[in-house]
Amino acid sequence: MRLWVTGGAGFIGCNFSRYWLERYPSDSVVNIDSLTYAGDPSNFSNDADSHPDRYRFVHAGIGDYRCIDRLMAELHPDVIVNFAAESHNSRAVLHPRRFFDTNVMGTQTLLDLARKHQVARFHHISTCEVYGDLPLDSCEEFTENHPYRPRTPYNASKAAADHAVRAYFETYRLPVTISNCSNNYGPYQHTEKVIPLFTTHAIDDKPLPLYRNSQNRREWLAVLDHCRAIDLIIRNGRIGETYNIGSGVEQSIEEIADAILAALDKPESLKTYVPDRPGHDRRYLLDSSKIRRELGWEPQVNFESGLRDTVRWYAENREWWTAIRNKTDSHAVQEDAWK
Repeated sequence: MRLWVTGGAGFIGCNFSRYWLERYPSDSVVNIDSLTYAGDPSNFSNDADSHPDRYRFVHAGIGDYRCIDRLMAELHPDVIVNFAAESHNSRAVLHPRRFFDTNVMGTQTLLDLARKHQVARFHHISTCEVYGDLPLDSCEEFTENHPYRPRTPYNASKAAADHAVRAYFETYRLPVTISNCSNNYGPYQHTEKVIPLFTTHAIDDKPLPLYRNSQNRREWLAVLDHCRAIDLIIRNGRIGETYNIGSGVEQSIEEIADAILAALDKPESLKTYVPDRPGHDRRYLLDSSKIRRELGWEPQVNFESGLRDTVRWYAENREWWTAIRNKTDSHAVQEDAWK
């Protein structure tokens, strides 16, 4: 198989590329990434060194029609997995147009070219956040049929991309699938996201910035379990279908902070509280019974041990995250700025 991974220099994309190269030794992987602040060559340098005949990196944005058109004509991808996206909610509040340019128009460009070059499968990575949020005291879960109610520019841009993917299936019969996933955690996640942020701050004895509504909950999934789910969808999922991918494990931001501090033997006094960002969702929880029933997927990573392993990875890879943080510190979002 000739697999294309867009956004393969980012967190989930680089983990997926590595997973695929190790699991399928006869397949090739092309990683296409524009290398914004969130993508870093060090995320995939080992893949290029370890698999020189099966791995190729192309520095390009998914909205660059001429470049992607030329590459498809040259390399003939069998499957495209579209991870490429601007994905930080706080940044989207400040710079919404960047999110719509990449997440909507970039995805539409890929769809157009996948149709032109008759790509056998286009798999689109989406998020639980397109569904909106749930009350904290609710027992409700989001199913694949739940109406979309995005509440932030990032959520709205991902929702619009999902609609475009479905439209290309309904109108042009492009062979697509979509997955909506819960919050991922694991190695190589950018230090602006909550688990790496809290971990690296705690390691350096810096304050951990919790939103005042710190009891807001998220569903947490190990990135490797996400990779396994995408693999099953590509190989056995039904064309035109959407699959929710969730662990069923909910943790509040307060609980995450406490677990990280405990893992590092740091004091709770490092927790500090900042005003909530606009449109801060209360709770997400996915009903993932469809992928479990149809494709036999189950998460394999226990959350408590997975979180400890993730914290350990950051503690042992200071050079990686220090370089990331130094590169982006001047552009970092000030989470106490909303007031």
